[in-house]
Parts: sequence; structure tokens; C-alpha cells
Amino acid sequence: MRAARIAVAQDSDGQRRIALSGSWTLAAIAPAAAALGRELAGYGGRPQTTWSCLDIDALDSAGAMLLWRAWGRALPELLLARPEHLHVFQRLGASDRDRPAGQVPHSPFEWIIRVGQAALALRRQCGDFVALIGQLLLDVAHLLRLPQELPRREISANLYKGGVRAMPVTALVGFLIGVALSYLSALQLKLFGADVFIVNILGMGIVRELGPVLVAVLVAGRSGSAMTAQLGVMRVTEEIDALATMGVSRSLRLVLPKVLALALAVPLLVLWTTAIALVGGMVAANLQLDISYGFFFHALPRAVPVANLWIGLAKGLVFGIFIALVACHFGLRVRPNTESLSANTTASVVTAITVVILLDALFAIFTRAIGLPQL
Repeated sequence: MRAARIAVAQDSDGQRRIALSGSWTLAAIAPAAAALGRELAGYGGRPQTTWSCLDIDALDSAGAMLLWRAWGRALPELLLARPEHLHVFQRLGASDRDRPAGQVPHSPFEWIIRVGQAALALRRQCGDFVALIGQLLLDVAHLLRLPQELPRREISANLYKGGVRAMPVTALVGFLIGVALSYLSALQLKLFGADVFIVNILGMGIVRELGPVLVAVLVAGRSGSAMTAQLGVMRVTEEIDALATMGVSRSLRLVLPKVLALALAVPLLVLWTTAIALVGGMVAANLQLDISYGFFFHALPRAVPVANLWIGLAKGLVFGIFIALVACHFGLRVRPNTESLSANTTASVVTAITVVILLDALFAIFTRAIGLPQL
């Protein structure tokens, strides 16, 4: 195996001729790669230069890349090479021109391209989400005709995992939120001698707003992420494809049970967490303002009309449906690799919490005149 060599000569017409010989492979050029690169760089930018590669014994991708960089990532105008070596250079040039997915050339209008890409991605996301909702409606219509095909076991399993097992953490967080809100409110109410109005603050704040939103955020981070990860793992292990091969509807067996389970579980969790949060606020009010438990129970129904409880339960119903839909949407979009699984699980939690906040804002707008205490 001859070593790689570079010979420079002048043709009869005065043009420079660079002849390459020897073995231009990784094993041959590795010891002198830096020196060969510097020498080639000195000749690469000169015009009217003939490059002769006819005496090259062997050429691999490492040697071809060394020459390709010296030529300025383009074939020289005057190149003499064997067909098999020329094919290596052409293949290298084709791969060099192909940009990675998502990479765009730098230009003054690059921001327009990025905005357009984001808009198209959002459009695809919304289209897939609407298609998922439409498929669920078709499944509901199918179950109305054939109620015996209702996936009861799947619904009960998701109800247990998403509802029953979430009760301890929601109770703990709800109790602490009630205590914190009561202490903060008591500090301000003492300044104005309005201690009794702590019942109004705790009741309206927890029953109508904090209870549903707090439960929705916890469920989105706990149950929503678990649903996305479950569907994602099934996608990675090709279990969803196996269901399709057996003729089993993935939406009827995987998506619909999760949506129905959270639609039932989240309102019940809202009721549970609201009660625990009110107990925490009542305990803190008794310790901070010396308000008796009997007075708290007696004043709460007058301070918080029952319509606020129905609003909170309605929020829980809607929040549960959308959390499950978002979780299943991102779970079904997982590609068969672990990076896509982690990215879609994170996107599922963030999107679900964002949707919950937006829905809560809509509820606040459309129910602003409902459930207010009568003076």
C-alpha cells in the first residue's frame, strides 16, 4: 500500500497540474492527515488547476472528504478521475447538499420561514386533534347502537388509576392551599376588622376557582402524562399496530375509556379537594382569627351560593375531558423512538395545563353573573 502523495507540475501550456497518487484511505492518511490538509488547502482555491486522481490506488470516504474540503466543497472544473472514484465524489457532494430537516438558510426573511413552519405545525396539530374528537363521537354513536361493546374494564381501570390513586396527593395539596390562603387572608382582614369575611374569601376562591384548577393541574401532570407515556410505549413496542392488525379499534379501546374515566373522576376529585381545602382553611381561621367551626359551617352556605359548586363541578367535567383528549392526542403522535416519547410527554403536560387555564378564563367570562352572593 503506497502512501498518499501530492505532486505539483506545470503543463506545456503553463497550467498547474496536481497529481495525487497512493492510497487515500483512513488507515493510510491518518498519520499525516493534518499535513496533507494544509498542503491541499494551499492549492484548492487556485483557478485553472488540473487535478489528476488517476494514480490513486484506493479511495474511501475519509480521503474523499479531505479532498472535498480542499476543493471548497465542490468538484474542481478540471478533474481527471476514475469512474469509481468520481462516483464517490458525486455521492459525497449529493449528501453535502442535503440539509438536515428543519434547517433553513440564513437570510433576512428567516423569521418568516420559522413563523410559517410553526403555523403549519399548529395547523397539523389542530387537524389531528379535531379528527380525534370526531372519531370519539363516532365511537359514542356506535356504543349507543351496541351498548354491550362498552369497554367497562378499561374505563374502571382508568377510573381507579386516574381518580382513586390521585386522592391522597390532591387532599394533601388542597389542605395546604386552604391553610395558606386562610393565613394570607387573615393578615389583611385583621387590619380592617373584617375577620368574618374570611368565610366569603375561602368559599368563593376555593369552591369556584382554586379547587377545579388545582385538581386539573395535578391531574394533567400526574394522570395526563401517564396516559401519554402509556400510548407512547405502545407505539414504540408496536402494540397499537398489532391492535389494528387484529381489527380492534384503538380509539374505542384506548382513547374513549381514558376520556370517560377522567370525565367522571375529575369532578369527583374537585368535590373531594374542595372539601379538604375548606377544612384546611377552617382550621387555619380558627387558629388565626379564633373563628369557631360552627360559625364557619353556618356562614358558608350564605357566603357561597350552591350555583358556585355546580360551576366548579362543570369545570371539572370539561377539564377532565380535555386533559384526556390532549394526553391521547400526543400519545398517538409518538414515533417509535425514545426521544419522541419524552418530547411528546412533556408537550402533553404543558399543553394540557395551558388548555385548562384557557378554559378557566372562558368559564370566568361566561359565568361572571352566576353564583354571586345576594347582599
